[in-house]
Amino acid sequence: MVKNKCINFLLLFLFIGVSAFSQQDEDLKLKLGGAIRFNYNLSDWKDEQVKRGGDFGYDVFRLNASGSYKKIGFNAEYRFYSKGFGGGMLKQGWMEYNINEGSTVQVGLQQVPFGLQPYTANSFFFNLPYYLGLEDDHDMGIKWVKTLEKLQIQAAFYKNAEELSFGNTSSLSPDRYAYDVSGRNKEVNQGNAKVSYKWGDQAQSSLEFSAMYGGLYNVVTQKMGDHSALAVGYRYNGSKWGVKLQALTFNKNPNDSAQYKDVIEMAAYGAPYNVAAKGQVVTSSVSYKIPIKGDLVDELLLYNDFSWFKKSNADFNDSYMNVLGCLISAGPIYTYVDSAWGKNHAWLGPEWTNAFAEGASDADWHMRFNINIGYYF
Repeated sequence: MVKNKCINFLLLFLFIGVSAFSQQDEDLKLKLGGAIRFNYNLSDWKDEQVKRGGDFGYDVFRLNASGSYKKIGFNAEYRFYSKGFGGGMLKQGWMEYNINEGSTVQVGLQQVPFGLQPYTANSFFFNLPYYLGLEDDHDMGIKWVKTLEKLQIQAAFYKNAEELSFGNTSSLSPDRYAYDVSGRNKEVNQGNAKVSYKWGDQAQSSLEFSAMYGGLYNVVTQKMGDHSALAVGYRYNGSKWGVKLQALTFNKNPNDSAQYKDVIEMAAYGAPYNVAAKGQVVTSSVSYKIPIKGDLVDELLLYNDFSWFKKSNADFNDSYMNVLGCLISAGPIYTYVDSAWGKNHAWLGPEWTNAFAEGASDADWHMRFNINIGYYF
């Protein structure tokens, strides 16, 4: 407990100190910010919570720093969740070298170039690919980004997911923002490639292709397996309407005994769960903007996000997710109001450990009504 307080104090001290230094160096450009968010939720499978009308409490406090020094750029985000959700964790932290206009190299903990970015969804809950480690994932490595007028190319190599223990055969810590393989296996030596092509002026569209291949090192058998994924996505951004569509397939092959072949453990936010080792995921997100000419509210974003996880094992039961909601923008304050429904979904139902793995043939749809309000500074 004392150690965590010291770390948090040190981060705040550095945050303030760097800000003061930036005022003295003309070549150093620095932007500091962050957010504080609170959350209300009412989950229909939690009987006692329903009786008391839901719970309202702390979600997260975060600090952001980004900027540049001559041709070097940097970006960092540290989040402080409650102890039950993993506590303090670094979401991202990387440095980049601007080779020339439109071409950069990033090194550190950065977003993996896979799928529609930054997210396939509009809601507070994301879509199913996030819970499988295939959306808004951040790993340790190096990434090259080349941006042209209509084309963007990304190529990356990741040594591993963010490592916190550095033990010889230690399992991956679950105290992380993005879902990564944990338990008996570790993600290592992963290559990613992504190509995006966009067109249109006022209403823009883009077509995006992603591929990933890497190793899965088993800390028990001390042998190497592998995993791979492919994705294709389409995005439309109009003045009011927005559409995001994506289909992906993934395959995780741990070098292990037969009983561990069909299920892989993944972890984030302080807790692990099991996931089917092979499957396909389709997502569909539609949104509509409504400008508001009022004293308090600037804009409403209405949306519906749907995703389906089809598991390759015929004995497993598929997972589903649908979120109907609205984002209310009022200056620096953003509020998500969501009705999130899930079937065989770890975060949206009573079954945690195996919802994304075997699931249950008689699983019901469950609903979580959620309001997340945040001040961004």
